[in-house]
Amino acid sequence: MTRILIVEDEPDIATGLHLDLTEEGYEVEVVGDGQDASRRVRESQWDLILLDVMLPRKDGFEVCRELRRAQIRTPVLMLTAKAHEAEKVLGLDVGADDYVTKPFSLRELRARIRALLRRTIADTEPVCRFNECEIDFQRAEVRRAGERLNLTAIELKMMQHFVRNQGRVITREQVINAAWGHDVFVTDRVVDTHVVHLRRKIEADPARPRHLLSVRGIGYRFEP
Repeated sequence: MTRILIVEDEPDIATGLHLDLTEEGYEVEVVGDGQDASRRVRESQWDLILLDVMLPRKDGFEVCRELRRAQIRTPVLMLTAKAHEAEKVLGLDVGADDYVTKPFSLRELRARIRALLRRTIADTEPVCRFNECEIDFQRAEVRRAGERLNLTAIELKMMQHFVRNQGRVITREQVINAAWGHDVFVTDRVVDTHVVHLRRKIEADPARPRHLLSVRGIGYRFEP
Protein backbone atom coordinates (compact mmCIF):
# COMPACT_ATOMS: atom_id res chain seq x y z
CA MET A 1 0.00 0.00 0.00
CA THR A 2 1.28 3.48 -0.87
CA ARG A 3 2.43 5.25 2.31
CA ILE A 4 1.91 8.98 2.86
CA LEU A 5 3.25 11.05 5.75
CA ILE A 6 1.15 14.13 6.54
CA VAL A 7 2.98 16.91 8.38
CA GLU A 8 0.30 19.34 9.53
CA ASP A 9 -0.22 21.08 12.91
CA GLU A 10 -3.83 22.22 12.39
CA PRO A 11 -5.96 19.37 13.85
CA ASP A 12 -9.01 19.90 11.62
CA ILE A 13 -6.95 19.90 8.41
CA ALA A 14 -4.83 16.96 9.55
CA THR A 15 -7.90 14.89 10.47
CA GLY A 16 -9.66 15.70 7.19
CA LEU A 17 -6.62 14.78 5.11
CA HIS A 18 -6.11 11.57 7.08
CA LEU A 19 -9.71 10.46 6.56
CA ASP A 20 -9.83 11.39 2.88
CA LEU A 21 -6.52 9.76 1.90
CA THR A 22 -7.26 6.65 3.93
CA GLU A 23 -10.54 6.28 2.05
CA GLU A 24 -8.55 6.65 -1.18
CA GLY A 25 -6.61 3.51 -0.24
CA TYR A 26 -3.39 5.05 1.07
CA GLU A 27 -1.65 4.14 4.31
CA VAL A 28 -1.44 7.44 6.18
CA GLU A 29 0.36 8.76 9.27
CA VAL A 30 0.14 12.28 10.72
CA VAL A 31 2.77 14.23 12.68
CA GLY A 32 2.27 17.75 13.97
CA ASP A 33 5.65 19.46 13.92
CA GLY A 34 8.77 19.74 11.80
CA GLN A 35 11.13 18.05 14.24
CA ASP A 36 8.96 14.93 14.47
CA ALA A 37 8.63 14.97 10.69
CA SER A 38 12.39 14.88 10.17
CA ARG A 39 12.62 11.95 12.58
CA ARG A 40 9.76 9.92 11.08
CA VAL A 41 11.00 10.34 7.51
CA ARG A 42 14.30 8.77 8.54
CA GLU A 43 12.70 6.00 10.58
CA SER A 44 10.46 4.56 7.88
CA GLN A 45 9.92 4.31 4.12
CA TRP A 46 7.43 6.76 2.59
CA ASP A 47 6.09 7.15 -0.93
CA LEU A 48 5.01 10.79 -0.50
CA ILE A 49 5.20 13.57 2.11
CA LEU A 50 2.50 16.24 2.47
CA LEU A 51 4.42 19.01 4.22
CA ASP A 52 2.88 22.14 5.73
CA VAL A 53 5.14 25.21 5.81
CA MET A 54 4.08 26.87 9.10
CA LEU A 55 5.01 24.24 11.71
CA PRO A 56 6.11 24.28 15.36
CA ARG A 57 9.81 23.79 16.22
CA LYS A 58 10.96 23.61 12.59
CA ASP A 59 9.21 25.01 9.50
CA GLY A 60 8.51 23.06 6.33
CA PHE A 61 11.22 24.80 4.32
CA GLU A 62 13.88 23.67 6.78
CA VAL A 63 12.47 20.13 6.94
CA CYS A 64 12.55 19.82 3.16
CA ARG A 65 16.04 21.32 2.96
CA GLU A 66 17.32 18.78 5.54
CA LEU A 67 15.78 15.84 3.70
CA ARG A 68 17.38 16.80 0.40
CA ARG A 69 20.75 17.37 2.06
CA ALA A 70 20.45 13.84 3.49
CA GLN A 71 19.83 12.53 -0.06
CA ILE A 72 16.25 11.53 0.79
CA ARG A 73 14.38 11.82 -2.52
CA THR A 74 10.83 11.04 -1.37
CA PRO A 75 8.39 13.33 -3.27
CA VAL A 76 7.33 16.36 -1.20
CA LEU A 77 4.06 18.23 -1.77
CA MET A 78 4.06 21.43 0.27
CA LEU A 79 0.86 22.79 1.83
CA THR A 80 0.69 26.41 2.93
CA ALA A 81 -1.57 29.39 3.45
CA LYS A 82 1.12 31.63 1.99
CA ALA A 83 0.42 32.68 -1.59
CA HIS A 84 3.34 34.96 -2.35
CA GLU A 85 5.33 33.95 -5.41
CA ALA A 86 8.69 34.29 -3.61
CA GLU A 87 7.63 31.77 -0.97
CA LYS A 88 6.45 29.31 -3.59
CA VAL A 89 9.78 29.65 -5.37
CA LEU A 90 11.62 29.10 -2.07
CA GLY A 91 9.68 25.88 -1.48
CA LEU A 92 10.64 24.55 -4.88
CA ASP A 93 14.24 25.72 -4.48
CA VAL A 94 14.73 23.79 -1.24
CA GLY A 95 13.57 20.61 -2.95
CA ALA A 96 9.77 20.40 -2.92
CA ASP A 97 8.22 18.69 -5.94
CA ASP A 98 4.91 20.55 -5.94
CA TYR A 99 3.09 23.28 -4.04
CA VAL A 100 -0.58 23.70 -3.05
CA THR A 101 -1.93 26.88 -1.45
CA LYS A 102 -4.62 26.71 1.24
CA PRO A 103 -7.52 26.62 0.90
CA PHE A 104 -7.30 23.81 -1.66
CA SER A 105 -9.84 21.33 -2.97
CA LEU A 106 -9.40 17.69 -2.02
CA ARG A 107 -10.03 16.74 -5.62
CA GLU A 108 -7.09 18.83 -6.81
CA LEU A 109 -4.88 17.52 -4.00
CA ARG A 110 -5.67 13.90 -4.92
CA ALA A 111 -4.83 14.61 -8.55
CA ARG A 112 -1.49 16.19 -7.60
CA ILE A 113 -0.66 13.22 -5.37
CA ARG A 114 -1.41 10.76 -8.17
CA ALA A 115 0.70 12.80 -10.60
CA LEU A 116 3.68 12.84 -8.23
CA LEU A 117 3.42 9.11 -7.60
CA ARG A 118 3.25 8.39 -11.35
CA ARG A 119 6.26 10.60 -11.94
CA THR A 120 8.20 8.78 -9.23
CA ILE A 121 7.52 5.42 -10.86
CA ALA A 122 8.63 6.70 -14.25
CA ASP A 123 11.82 8.17 -12.75
CA THR A 124 12.83 5.33 -10.47
CA GLU A 125 11.39 2.27 -12.17
CA PRO A 126 11.74 2.85 -15.93
CA VAL A 127 12.58 -0.84 -16.44
CA CYS A 128 11.69 -3.80 -14.25
CA ARG A 129 13.56 -7.08 -14.79
CA PHE A 130 12.77 -10.48 -13.35
CA ASN A 131 13.56 -13.98 -14.57
CA GLU A 132 13.35 -13.89 -18.40
CA CYS A 133 11.04 -10.89 -18.38
CA GLU A 134 11.78 -7.17 -18.83
CA ILE A 135 9.11 -4.46 -18.56
CA ASP A 136 9.90 -1.06 -20.03
CA PHE A 137 7.34 1.34 -18.55
CA GLN A 138 8.37 4.28 -20.71
CA ARG A 139 7.89 2.28 -23.92
CA ALA A 140 4.93 0.26 -22.56
CA GLU A 141 6.64 -2.95 -23.68
CA VAL A 142 7.31 -6.37 -22.24
CA ARG A 143 10.15 -8.56 -23.45
CA ARG A 144 10.03 -12.19 -22.42
CA ALA A 145 12.92 -14.37 -23.52
CA GLY A 146 13.70 -11.70 -26.13
CA GLU A 147 10.18 -11.59 -27.59
CA ARG A 148 8.55 -8.15 -27.52
CA LEU A 149 4.94 -7.88 -26.37
CA ASN A 150 3.04 -4.61 -26.01
CA LEU A 151 1.10 -3.63 -22.91
CA THR A 152 -2.27 -1.94 -23.09
CA ALA A 153 -2.68 1.31 -21.12
CA ILE A 154 -4.62 -0.51 -18.39
CA GLU A 155 -2.08 -3.33 -18.21
CA LEU A 156 0.71 -0.78 -17.91
CA LYS A 157 -0.99 0.98 -14.98
CA MET A 158 -1.69 -2.35 -13.31
CA MET A 159 1.92 -3.49 -13.64
CA GLN A 160 3.21 -0.17 -12.34
CA HIS A 161 1.03 -0.60 -9.26
CA PHE A 162 2.12 -4.21 -8.75
CA VAL A 163 5.81 -3.37 -9.17
CA ARG A 164 5.59 -0.38 -6.85
CA ASN A 165 4.00 -2.59 -4.19
CA GLN A 166 5.95 -5.78 -4.84
CA GLY A 167 5.69 -8.30 -2.04
CA ARG A 168 2.51 -6.69 -0.71
CA VAL A 169 -1.01 -8.05 -1.04
CA ILE A 170 -3.06 -5.76 -3.32
CA THR A 171 -6.85 -5.86 -3.23
CA ARG A 172 -8.89 -5.76 -6.42
CA GLU A 173 -10.32 -2.41 -5.31
CA GLN A 174 -6.80 -0.98 -5.10
CA VAL A 175 -6.03 -2.30 -8.57
CA ILE A 176 -9.19 -0.67 -9.91
CA ASN A 177 -8.33 2.69 -8.31
CA ALA A 178 -4.78 2.57 -9.67
CA ALA A 179 -5.63 1.47 -13.21
CA TRP A 180 -9.10 2.86 -13.93
CA GLY A 181 -9.54 5.59 -11.33
CA HIS A 182 -11.91 6.15 -8.44
CA ASP A 183 -14.96 7.29 -10.39
CA VAL A 184 -15.22 4.33 -12.79
CA PHE A 185 -17.33 1.24 -12.11
CA VAL A 186 -15.25 -1.89 -12.78
CA THR A 187 -16.11 -5.38 -11.53
CA ASP A 188 -13.71 -7.79 -9.87
CA ARG A 189 -14.15 -10.11 -12.84
CA VAL A 190 -12.77 -7.45 -15.21
CA VAL A 191 -9.69 -7.16 -12.99
CA ASP A 192 -9.23 -10.93 -13.00
CA THR A 193 -9.49 -11.01 -16.79
CA HIS A 194 -6.77 -8.38 -17.15
CA VAL A 195 -4.57 -10.33 -14.74
CA VAL A 196 -4.98 -13.38 -16.97
CA HIS A 197 -3.83 -11.31 -19.96
CA LEU A 198 -0.86 -9.98 -17.99
CA ARG A 199 0.17 -13.48 -16.97
CA ARG A 200 0.24 -14.53 -20.60
CA LYS A 201 2.78 -11.78 -21.19
CA ILE A 202 5.02 -12.03 -18.12
CA GLU A 203 4.79 -15.67 -17.02
CA ALA A 204 6.69 -18.56 -18.61
CA ASP A 205 3.76 -20.79 -17.61
CA PRO A 206 0.61 -18.64 -17.15
CA ALA A 207 -1.29 -21.61 -15.70
CA ARG A 208 1.29 -21.83 -12.91
CA PRO A 209 2.30 -18.22 -12.25
CA ARG A 210 5.48 -17.48 -10.33
CA HIS A 211 5.31 -13.71 -10.29
CA LEU A 212 1.71 -12.45 -10.38
CA LEU A 213 0.18 -14.56 -7.64
CA SER A 214 -3.44 -14.84 -6.51
CA VAL A 215 -4.24 -14.31 -2.83
CA ARG A 216 -7.46 -16.16 -2.19
CA GLY A 217 -10.37 -13.94 -1.16
CA ILE A 218 -8.30 -10.74 -1.30
CA GLY A 219 -6.52 -10.01 -4.57
CA TYR A 220 -2.94 -10.39 -5.85
CA ARG A 221 0.71 -10.17 -4.92
CA PHE A 222 3.61 -9.49 -7.27
CA GLU A 223 6.91 -11.28 -6.63
CA PRO A 224 9.82 -10.45 -8.97
